[in-house]
Amino acid sequence: MAMTERGPRERMVFSAAQLIRRDGVDATGMRDVAAHAEAPRGSLQHYFPGGKEQLVNEAVAWAGRYASKRVALFMAGMAEPTPAGLFAAMVRQWTDEYETLGFASGCPVAAATVACAESTESTRRSAAEAFAGWAAPIAQALTDMDVPAPRAEPLATLMISALEGAILMARAERDVRPLVTVARELGPMLDQAVRDGEPKRGGPRDGA
Repeated sequence: MAMTERGPRERMVFSAAQLIRRDGVDATGMRDVAAHAEAPRGSLQHYFPGGKEQLVNEAVAWAGRYASKRVALFMAGMAEPTPAGLFAAMVRQWTDEYETLGFASGCPVAAATVACAESTESTRRSAAEAFAGWAAPIAQALTDMDVPAPRAEPLATLMISALEGAILMARAERDVRPLVTVARELGPMLDQAVRDGEPKRGGPRDGA
């Protein structure tokens, strides 16, 4: 959805997420958000009576929803979905951005967690919920690709953790190397989880 198609409240939440992922929570001011969103300053108090804390929390929630929705798009874009292919698509979103636009921005949920996990309980909860909301469709996608259910959730956590760490390292190094590395090294292990769940030839079958 283009910026001009959003209402002022939606634009400000979106802008907050973009500024947080670039500058961090502390450096993102309410006036900066209004200017980025091309919204009247007076609308900030109207839409966000809880002030910056409320705006940050809603930006984090928006980022979690965005990430979760991307999972279905990645799956739909694969002719033959595999766990490795899903993770490669998650990584490719970031390598494409960094190779095209540079390394200025990271994940807004991670940025808010670093800034607020110990200082603002509501933001810590928002970040935890965003990560959980992202992990759930990944785990479901893995299950749909025949990864055994008990392994799907742990692997979803591993995929997100590896991606977030690689994003951080890529920004520090100004190089996509960490992202390329985690996709290459983690992919075979993810696909192995499907094979580990397949019945062994000659083994016991249901109802035997």
